[in-house]
Amino acid sequence: MSPPFRPRRLTLAQQHVNLKASPITRGDGGIAGGALTWRFQASPSPISRTYDLRLTYRVNGVPVTFVDQPDLTLLANGARIPHLYSERPPRLCLYLPSAYEWRPSMLLDRTIVPWAVLWLWYFEDWLATGEWRGGGVHVSPDVEAEIIANNPGLIEVLQPEKEAA
Repeated sequence: MSPPFRPRRLTLAQQHVNLKASPITRGDGGIAGGALTWRFQASPSPISRTYDLRLTYRVNGVPVTFVDQPDLTLLANGARIPHLYSERPPRLCLYLPSAYEWRPSMLLDRTIVPWAVLWLWYFEDWLATGEWRGGGVHVSPDVEAEIIANNPGLIEVLQPEKEAA
């Protein structure tokens, strides 16, 4: 009996090539210091505002997506925004890591990027209705701390980037 098939982890270069080639992820980025960073703009609907997003991924970590502009907290008039891991900078809660909804064998341009755009759609709906209709489960701060502890290198990804001199 053969062992079960285990898809191979995609390299940062493979992820980068696919992000560059995808029509929905038009943006710019690169690989430095063992991390892939991709900046792109998204608008969840034809009548939506445009958001500046930043996706950072380390091979031994998890993809992390931030909204750099506009200021989501300002748009929410100070209300606590659902499904964020942090508010400064806003880090989107796109999937449940413990359920393995995203795996390193998956392409970022076909998973994380569309999930981020969908999150923005639900965010705008929440702004209009006051009700989060995006579903999902949000983890407690204790569970988030455990996720960070079990993913070496993630804490560096979560720190705001230092401006290049």
